Amino acid sequence: EKTTFGELIERYLREVTPLMRGAKADSIRLKAIMRRPIAKENLASLTPSKIAKYRDERLLEIAPSTVVRELTYFSSIINHARREWGINVPNPVQMVRKPQSPQARSRVLTGEEVEKLLQALEPTGRRSHWTKPIVQLALATAMRRGELLSLRWEHVDLQNRTAFLSDTKNGESRTVPLSNAAVQVLAALPRHISGVVIPVKFFTLDAAFKRALKRSGLDDVRFHDLRRTAITRMAEKLPNVIELAAVSGHKSLMVLKRYYRPAASELAQKLG
Repeated sequence: EKTTFGELIERYLREVTPLMRGAKADSIRLKAIMRRPIAKENLASLTPSKIAKYRDERLLEIAPSTVVRELTYFSSIINHARREWGINVPNPVQMVRKPQSPQARSRVLTGEEVEKLLQALEPTGRRSHWTKPIVQLALATAMRRGELLSLRWEHVDLQNRTAFLSDTKNGESRTVPLSNAAVQVLAALPRHISGVVIPVKFFTLDAAFKRALKRSGLDDVRFHDLRRTAITRMAEKLPNVIELAAVSGHKSLMVLKRYYRPAASELAQKLG
């Protein structure tokens, strides 16, 4: 194959990525990879040793989990080219050992930390007035960031306290029950002409959230930790894991277990 790996990525960006969930973020990452030397490699000469060299170089620059993500991109693109585009090349990524990822995060915010964060999100001065409510909704509903950003008013029923998500991470729609706290936040929001509940872009929200973290001193928090915090709180009210999974949208209880990690001392008190 005379095609370079960069040309393959470019075609994937053009034909496949736009159809994917999270297309914008994936496009940015793939375009960054295209600027690296490995993109100039001919597909026929893209060997496991070259992939391994790329892996080792990247491990000096970024976290192991990010390297794993990039290698997964490589493998997915090559496999797609083999299946869909008739490009007959082996997949060298399958022969390369992936870096060991660190243990999954288990960060749950305390009540005091939540208060600090919300205080730092107060829309004073030039701060966006959308960032605080989306954080409040994340804590009240356990919805993912992408789900919150795509939520439309036509799918929100404040009277019956539900929010319908037509497109979720696992590919299935679901209806999220809304707590009193969630209803109060939604009822107080202005209606944007677009019909979107939180009319902000992913990267705008990301930047505003990081600035708030810096102001609050909570530098070790990520937006996804809000979902973990919400699920942990909900587990106290919904001890039935099937009901909890229905709210959170988890198809696998093993995955849900990674999010909900009760303290042993709390379980001991329940045992009596």
